[in-house]
Amino acid sequence: MNRDAAVCLAFILSTGPFLFTQSSWADQLHHPHARLPDGMGAPPPGLPDPSIATSLPSYGDPLGARSAFARQGISYGIDYTGDVLGNVTGGTKQSAHFAGLLEGYLDGDLEKLTGTRGLSFHLDFYQIHGTSITAENISSIVSVSNIEAFPSTRLHELWFEQAFYDERASIRFGQLGADSDFLISEVATRFIASTFGWTTLSSDNLPYGGPIYPFATPAVRLALEAQDYLGVKLGIYESDPAAPCAEGLDPGQCNEHGLDFRLNDPPLLFIEGAYSYGRNSTCPSGTIKVGGWYDFGDFEDQRHPAGAGFFAYDRASRHKGNEAAYIVLDQSVYRIPGQCSFKGISVFARAIVSPADRNQVDKYADAGIVIDGMVPGRPNDGVALGIAYTGISADASEFDRASGLSIIRDYELIWELNYVAEIVPGWVLQPVMQYIHNPGGSVPDAANDRPNQRIEDAFVLGVRTIVNY
Repeated sequence: MNRDAAVCLAFILSTGPFLFTQSSWADQLHHPHARLPDGMGAPPPGLPDPSIATSLPSYGDPLGARSAFARQGISYGIDYTGDVLGNVTGGTKQSAHFAGLLEGYLDGDLEKLTGTRGLSFHLDFYQIHGTSITAENISSIVSVSNIEAFPSTRLHELWFEQAFYDERASIRFGQLGADSDFLISEVATRFIASTFGWTTLSSDNLPYGGPIYPFATPAVRLALEAQDYLGVKLGIYESDPAAPCAEGLDPGQCNEHGLDFRLNDPPLLFIEGAYSYGRNSTCPSGTIKVGGWYDFGDFEDQRHPAGAGFFAYDRASRHKGNEAAYIVLDQSVYRIPGQCSFKGISVFARAIVSPADRNQVDKYADAGIVIDGMVPGRPNDGVALGIAYTGISADASEFDRASGLSIIRDYELIWELNYVAEIVPGWVLQPVMQYIHNPGGSVPDAANDRPNQRIEDAFVLGVRTIVNY
């Protein structure tokens, strides 16, 4: 290990657990009652679960404002997520990076406020800061951290929802993120690599990744629950969150505050069906989801992209529309007695495919295992191990060959191992290890002026800290 890598590792291990506190943007389920340390009485209304407020004097609400708002149907929270990550070997260079995300949210029950039955609203915003280890050190398709984004203060989601038929149907409209509703594995939310949330296939194939963190776009989402175990969702989104964006700019610079509310781009359609099975409908042992998306825009051909006309045979071409089909499986292998959740031992698997002629990535799969709540004396700790495969399309590889490149894109692979350690309810530390094989899908190491050598496999160590208030 060279000197810079050693300094990076020492920095991570010595300072990480003390410098950074955070809340996970991917875990956005705000429950009405919080877990409490032993010996404490019933919490006031309005606390999310979990919340560090349960460990603070007067539940962190000495004037009672949070409780008063909650009684009127308004709840709010502030979460912070901080990552210290460094690649000790491989990539394009070795160093440590810090990325942080402050999230604030406000939820309103308009039935309490106005008497309108089944009507609610939600608002959340981000303050994003720090630097990107993926862009500066790794150059991988997957983002090492799912909070990496252009530093900015921005609106994310802002929507109203009307529920019908005893809440078995609902329509949500406003500014929405597709990654809040579709392609989600509940078991995989323990990982910090971005692809275990929104897959690299979708982020690579949709304009600027699509309507996902940190972007949301104008949209309408319909949800139907035929039975407790069977449901379907349909969403129509503005597909492009940042166009037009000049070459060389980060899309976060082109829609810096999340206030563009674009409506003039082709739509993006999502549909997903979910079936829960095993044991009983209120406490299923597994869920399978089948879905897909279709973007009505134009997409560049991978073999004949624009700007490649210097080949005699080449004709730049575009395709109308783009699509993907996917399947998601969450399965409880062993459930802790008395628990109706994925606590215990659970596994997940996902697969998604897209056409090869218009996409760099045409196939993707991930899988993993999470062991949660089984550490003696630490019921809220857990360990997670996952692997994700990103496959480069045959058309993209053929373009490399026709271009006379010595390195041909093929695939990228990432492993992640992490441990979640609860310090107090609402505050966790999460040491993490990642190994990224073939960063970028096997691309030349241009950053170090090595056109005939691939970027070396990267080994990343770090720690995440999450604070929920």
